[in-house]
Amino acid sequence: MSSVRFKALEELLERKPKYAAMPSQKVSEYYGSNVFNISAMRAHLTDEAFKCVVSATKNGERIERHIADQIATAMKDWAMSKGVTHYTHWFQPLTGATAEKHDAFFTPIEDGKAIEQFEGSFLVQQEPDASSFPNGGIRKTF
Repeated sequence: MSSVRFKALEELLERKPKYAAMPSQKVSEYYGSNVFNISAMRAHLTDEAFKCVVSATKNGERIERHIADQIATAMKDWAMSKGVTHYTHWFQPLTGATAEKHDAFFTPIEDGKAIEQFEGSFLVQQEPDASSFPNGGIRKTF
């Protein structure tokens, strides 16, 4: 192992633990506060988009692309208002384990600049192991 790795390990072992302050003594007062749940959706989505989400979750109905874009924008704005810069697509591939794909609300553009971006197409993704599905493969998550 190189001396750089040994040095990194030494520094790691010398670190002092950091303690996070709990927002409240009762977990029930803050549990789920960082989840884009039904309450957050009701507050941040248009009536049309909210009805589409409820219909999709309860009845399996399709969400049209323009509505998915509205949902994605509302999710991004809600998350960024909480200081979020990155998100995770968490899924369960057919391997029996779980997996994650990490990404950011940030897309590089010309001249070394970037913009915050999150689109409806990011809400529905094909799984990496989708080719093993009997229907030829599309497994979507929302």
